[in-house]
Amino acid sequence: MITIDQESRQRSRLPTSLDFMAQRYTTDNDLYTFTSPSLWTIEKNIWFLLRNSEQKDFESKYKMKPDYLSFDEYGTVTLAFLLMYVNGVMSIEEFDLNTVIIPTYSAIVDICQDKFPVQDVDEMSSIVW
Repeated sequence: MITIDQESRQRSRLPTSLDFMAQRYTTDNDLYTFTSPSLWTIEKNIWFLLRNSEQKDFESKYKMKPDYLSFDEYGTVTLAFLLMYVNGVMSIEEFDLNTVIIPTYSAIVDICQDKFPVQDVDEMSSIVW
C-alpha cells in the first residue's frame, strides 16, 4: 500500500508536474503564468503526437470524463485537454467515442521538455483582481 507522502513524492518527479515546469513561467516580479501546454504547442506538434499514439477501444466509464482517462493513462488529470484535442473533441459533452487516440507518455514529455513557449517577462507585470 502506498502512502500519501510516497505518492506525492512520486508525482512531484513527473515531467508533467506543474512544479517541474514552473521556473520557465516565472516573471521578473515573481508572478507565474499558466503552465498548461498552450494550444499552439499542441497544434504545432499534433502530427508528432498522432504518429506516437495508440488507438484503443473507448470505455463507457470515460464518457464525458477525459480527466479520468488522463489520470488512468498518465497519472495526472492535467492532460485531459490534450486528449480531447488529439481526438477532435471540442466539448466535454462530446467525449463519447468508439475509439480513442492516446499519445504515448514519452511523446508528451518530448514536446514538454523544450517545446513549451517561454513566457516573455514583459508580457505580465501584475494581476488585476
